[in-house]
Amino acid sequence: MAIKSVNFKNTQLDISYILSNTNQENSILFLHGWGANKELMKSAFGGFFKDYCHIYVDFAGFGNSSIHEAMNSYDMRDVISEFLRSINKNPKIIIGHSFGGKIAALLNPDNIVLLSSAGIVLPKRFSVRFKIKLFKIFKFLGFGRFYTLFASKDVKGMNSVMYKTFKNVVNEDMSEVFKDYKGRAVIFWGKDDDIMPVAAAYKINSLITNSTLFELSGDHFFFLDKGRFIEEKTMKQENK
Repeated sequence: MAIKSVNFKNTQLDISYILSNTNQENSILFLHGWGANKELMKSAFGGFFKDYCHIYVDFAGFGNSSIHEAMNSYDMRDVISEFLRSINKNPKIIIGHSFGGKIAALLNPDNIVLLSSAGIVLPKRFSVRFKIKLFKIFKFLGFGRFYTLFASKDVKGMNSVMYKTFKNVVNEDMSEVFKDYKGRAVIFWGKDDDIMPVAAAYKINSLITNSTLFELSGDHFFFLDKGRFIEEKTMKQENK
């Protein structure tokens, strides 16, 4: 593990990362999802894509990377862009899981691999809409400090900066970003994903002209034991 200090809005952020296969000329960047870290992506893909230099990185505020103020997805993209410049890498492929998927699309490389990507806003289930409405009533009555009673497992335990960041990114609609993406995309999705429903996969597939979709067994973290299949299909698409 290494730390690279990068400049963001006139402040310094410490970004934690791992490089492996450094003797390879071409590089591949792995971006984790919300609440995860670089080690999760390395555990899934460390044994694959051996013809590429691997870049595993913690987003600002995750793992061992620092954060000083609330961000949105565009800020996260800018930090990753600055980080890549600082290590002199221009990834040929970016693989992003969940939150990392929409950052991958925002970075606009020639090839993206989306793993149950965030970025498509679907109608919320009734239970979720009810919880939001109830929280707003509590907040109006002066009981907003009890938000943890209504918080999902994604936000429990967050500090205030990360909670504000979560609120900034959770409902971002990246439909136009996917639509404008002109590179090659391979989309993988867990059939039993109840965090990013498979309906979002079909929407992204319809928006990105040059894209291929694969539904695989598993939930939101389906990819953890699908590294070989993901590598095979990604390389087939990338070599077209």
